[in-house]
Amino acid sequence: MWMRNTRQSVKKQGERGFTLIELLIVMVILVLLASLVGPRLFGQLGAAKAKAARAQIEMMGAALDAYRLDMSKYPPTELGTAALSVAPVDPAAASLWRGPYLKKPVERDPWGNNYIYKSPGTNGEYELSSLGADGKEGGTGDDADVLSWK
Repeated sequence: MWMRNTRQSVKKQGERGFTLIELLIVMVILVLLASLVGPRLFGQLGAAKAKAARAQIEMMGAALDAYRLDMSKYPPTELGTAALSVAPVDPAAASLWRGPYLKKPVERDPWGNNYIYKSPGTNGEYELSSLGADGKEGGTGDDADVLSWK
């Protein structure tokens, strides 16, 4: 009787498991799905980074405008966007400064490159730009520059 119960319990355990073939078929299906869906998801990553850079440039532009309202001018190129987070040393300028204008300094774009700030700029009173994924001027697609004046 004891032997009989043992055989039944072994048999029940075998019936509940998956065979090696079934596991391999599931793995093949998962690999096929990943190979079809993966490239589409990674293709969206570049567009998301460009949107993030555009949003950061607009946010810094609003902070620069607030700085200009208080200080009557945009920060010079030498100070850059750091002037939005750090009070000026000059006591006369420090009395006008009502910052910080940014909660956290934004120095790098989504690709890890520094933002470029110029004041005065050739396309306006200031220019903010990101050079895109390649870190070089110009380019198309993910390598395209993100510019404050466009």
